[in-house]
Amino acid sequence: MKFNTTKDVLLKGVQEVQSAISSKSSLPILSNILVEATEDNIVLTTTDLDIGITSKIMVKPQVTGAITIPAKKFSDIIKELPDSEPISISVKKNNLVNIECGKSIFKIMGLPKEEFPQLPEFKDKDSMVLQQKKLKTMMRLTAFAISHDESRYVLNGVLFVIKPSYIRLVATDGRRLAVVEDKVQLPKTLERKFIVPTKAVNELDKSLGDEGDVKIFFSDNQIFFDMGKTRLVSRLIEGEFPNYEQVIPKEAKDKILVSKNVFLSAVKRAALFTNQDSAAIKMDLGKDKIVISKSTPYLGEARVEIDAEYKGKDIAVGFNPDYLTDLLKNIDEETIAFEVTDPDKPGVVRIGAEYIYVVLPMQIA
Repeated sequence: MKFNTTKDVLLKGVQEVQSAISSKSSLPILSNILVEATEDNIVLTTTDLDIGITSKIMVKPQVTGAITIPAKKFSDIIKELPDSEPISISVKKNNLVNIECGKSIFKIMGLPKEEFPQLPEFKDKDSMVLQQKKLKTMMRLTAFAISHDESRYVLNGVLFVIKPSYIRLVATDGRRLAVVEDKVQLPKTLERKFIVPTKAVNELDKSLGDEGDVKIFFSDNQIFFDMGKTRLVSRLIEGEFPNYEQVIPKEAKDKILVSKNVFLSAVKRAALFTNQDSAAIKMDLGKDKIVISKSTPYLGEARVEIDAEYKGKDIAVGFNPDYLTDLLKNIDEETIAFEVTDPDKPGVVRIGAEYIYVVLPMQIA
């Protein structure tokens, strides 16, 4: 194997796949990056057996072949090379990898491709196509609500519900719920429901762009996302996702219309006086105003009043400010309609018919 490239091209490819490199595995080969020189390009692959990532580098090699290289050492070497000099990578006898750049020469021991786990093939599986930007937006509106409690493993990911006429993404940690739906036209026979784990969701967020399509292939326990130059395969979370639809309240009559940015700023200011033992901020809803406050013993207090359009009854309710800011930072709307009907009932934000966010209240002193 032999090919020439530049530092920025090679480093970008390595960075796109490095998240799937396993540093704690008992299998040394999982700490390596598979470098394959095909007829037309270079393909980099990493896996930790839960997810696998491949990235294509558009460089035509002089000699085809494949080798696996210790990923961290390979990355460290590339980072230290000068930007201006071309890089030549070749494989000698006994899996010795030669890296040359200007007057610098590095030799690093690799392992043969045959020891590297082969990623599954999805050629004959069911598939669908989405715009990358659309999927990226849908994940942005839900992924922040994923649970990080490993004892509730079915909540450690995003639920995908695929029907012939729509795709729906759902995430919840038991204290808040985010649901987003988009109309699509798919084959009438295509119906799927699966949970994509957090790590794969995070990698997708990095890989998805604002242009082009992503092709999604399904199997019983794995999912494959093909974005062209970058591909990701992941195991799915096995288990039954809870019945999220039953916890979504009916739409309230009285809604609080408020500027998203003004609301976000006020929540952040009140949250300055929260701590681990006292996390809830207080919201007093009155005619055309919201008073957001927080008082913490031995720390201090904050009180922020903002204008809002509201004609309902006076209500005092507590919320975790992080659960509000997570939503407000990720939506594009300038004005939101916030539904609060009772101090013990969830707060709800709906955006059209496509998005619902439900957040449970907290007790306030």
